Amino acid sequence: MSVRGAAVWAMAGQYLAFAIQFVASVVISRLFLSPGEVGLFSIALATAMIVAVLQDFGLSRYISGLTVLDRDEIARCGSVAVLFSFLIAAIVAATALPMAATYHQPQLVTILLIIAGSYLFVPMSVVPMALMARAMQFRGLFAVNVCAALAQGGVAVALAASGYSSFALAWATVAAAATRGVVAQIMRPAWPRRMRFDGIGTVVHFGARASVLYLTGALGTRTPDLIVGKALGITAVGLYSRAVSLSDQFRMLISGAIGSVFYPAFARIRDRGEPLGPAYLRVCAGYSGVVWPGMAGLALASEPIIRLLYGPAWLRTAPLLAMIALTEIMLVALPLVSDLPILAGKLNNLLARNLIDTVMSIVLLAIGCRWGVEGAAGSRLVYAVFWFALYFRFMHRIVRFDLGGLMMIYLRSGLASLAAMIPLALTYTFWAPPTAITLVQLALASGAGVVSWLVSLALLRHPVLGEILGLMAGVPVMQRCVPVRFRAA
Repeated sequence: MSVRGAAVWAMAGQYLAFAIQFVASVVISRLFLSPGEVGLFSIALATAMIVAVLQDFGLSRYISGLTVLDRDEIARCGSVAVLFSFLIAAIVAATALPMAATYHQPQLVTILLIIAGSYLFVPMSVVPMALMARAMQFRGLFAVNVCAALAQGGVAVALAASGYSSFALAWATVAAAATRGVVAQIMRPAWPRRMRFDGIGTVVHFGARASVLYLTGALGTRTPDLIVGKALGITAVGLYSRAVSLSDQFRMLISGAIGSVFYPAFARIRDRGEPLGPAYLRVCAGYSGVVWPGMAGLALASEPIIRLLYGPAWLRTAPLLAMIALTEIMLVALPLVSDLPILAGKLNNLLARNLIDTVMSIVLLAIGCRWGVEGAAGSRLVYAVFWFALYFRFMHRIVRFDLGGLMMIYLRSGLASLAAMIPLALTYTFWAPPTAITLVQLALASGAGVVSWLVSLALLRHPVLGEILGLMAGVPVMQRCVPVRFRAA
């Protein structure tokens, strides 16, 4: 499967999974759960996820990066996955009592124990999904991700409607993990017939170094909920986590799926001995040209989106969402900051920067909490600036991209983002303010923003326009509408 064909399937799966999860979150937040109940689950999930980054143990990257892979190596990877799933489940379960005591919330014990159980299903999916990604078999990954999203969303809504409160979200994680494992084994069976721990030194060495990277990264991305919850309370962390999750979901809707395509694609470029710079500029153009307008629009529309979708109980989330969405603009300006250094053999250098990154994130957030939950969200903007400065020269040394070319991409993407925001800004000025805009008005303004964005891409000759047309050429129903020269790309 070509890179563009894989991207089409990856994005299709991401869109469907996003739609399912988004609808479920809206229904749950508007009808069944309060910010405090969501905040309680967020604290439990954040605790588990700090440890759960070890669940993969670097196996996905290890398998994708191998030039030769046989049955014995697959069996070893599967055995390592089983071992670490039990270890992670035990560690998460062990945190239940201390976390409940720390936050004075007895319900955290049961919630964390339920979440711990979900990790016992992880070995069923880790190796099969890595093998499918390595072979660019994204049709299989589409089935896995969509089925898992359906299970998670369905169980969460059903149990929340039945009065299970925060426990509904915990049981939904179990349903998702179990479904992902079963479907992955159906699509690409890879369960080891017997455990093999002979010759796992290479796997463990790579996994240990990768896990340190993932762990330091998790401390930076998962501790915000814990810090906000301890400093500002359960309701504050519910508001903050809703803003973060909505921003993450929207970003993943736009571009998250194709990130899974890039690692094996860049591994192929490396193996052919070709330079990474030109391909990296195309990736930067894709991310900035598509994600920047989307996140800028999300920030501008944050108040009506929260009011119309989640209701008045969640209105304090709107300014938090705006700040966090703007943070994403900076964070996607340098894509693949973890993946490409691993491919280039610069894992130790990456670990050092990741540690600085983590400390910087935690310190800035702790300082921001002195000004309430709004200060916590505002600290993410400051963090994004420092993050960009930390990784820019590092990525340039690894990839050797053209600086002038990257600056031109940023300029074009920035102008396209402004063009995309103009219709909504005019709507606020001449038709309806953010506090009174209806869903129909917001939809019309957003549609006009998409048209304005596409026109600006053409006028600016933004390289992402060719990529969009190329992706459309991979969709059967669109092939008649796309010029022939893009279909072979």
